[in-house]
Amino acid sequence: MSEWWTYRPADFLMFAPGTWWRLFELHNQAWWPAQVLLLFAGCAVVVGLWRAHRGSLRTATVLLALAWAFVAWAFLWQRYAAINGSATGFAWGFAAQSVGLLVLATRPSLSLEARPARRRAGLGLLLWAVLAHPWLAPVLGRPWVQAEVFGLAPDPTAIATLGVLLCAAAGTPAARRLLRVLRAGALLWLAVSAATLGTMGSAQAWVLLGAAGVAVAVWGVSRTRA
Repeated sequence: MSEWWTYRPADFLMFAPGTWWRLFELHNQAWWPAQVLLLFAGCAVVVGLWRAHRGSLRTATVLLALAWAFVAWAFLWQRYAAINGSATGFAWGFAAQSVGLLVLATRPSLSLEARPARRRAGLGLLLWAVLAHPWLAPVLGRPWVQAEVFGLAPDPTAIATLGVLLCAAAGTPAARRLLRVLRAGALLWLAVSAATLGTMGSAQAWVLLGAAGVAVAVWGVSRTRA
């Protein structure tokens, strides 16, 4: 029997990297052309938040709630659970995040963040999730059909959520607590996913850690200056 210190993190992975990326290929093929619709929806959210249109933040929050619910069912429950027993728990977590976002959208005190720098950081993360994240597939040597798309795949959906929540402010203690919980939920998924990708030896893990780091740093600076 091998000694425990001879094991590497990859030895505990329950599936091969190729199997993981194949999930996105099958997922994208099954839901085409939803990717195009989600691209336009994501861009519309960016424009609405940038121009501070009335109701844009609530619309974005509802869209994110639907995205988390869809990813929970269509990707985590239907696909990922077939190769990783923990995915069922992840699916329930995504469902809870969806409910939380819907509740946030109904809070009367929900408003756009007044600090321009924080809104710009949020919009930057949102733009990355919608427009740039899918490009990681060809850049890292995978086919386009394995690209991860906002609203269909968990990672860009979580990054987009951090972006929108950076643009959000709340006027009551209960709403502020809910905002913190939702931020923590998105950050927790990025940490889990980064650990999985890191175990597979994928450089994409650093992208997720970078997005999480940006969000945490901006929130930290905001609290310091508050």
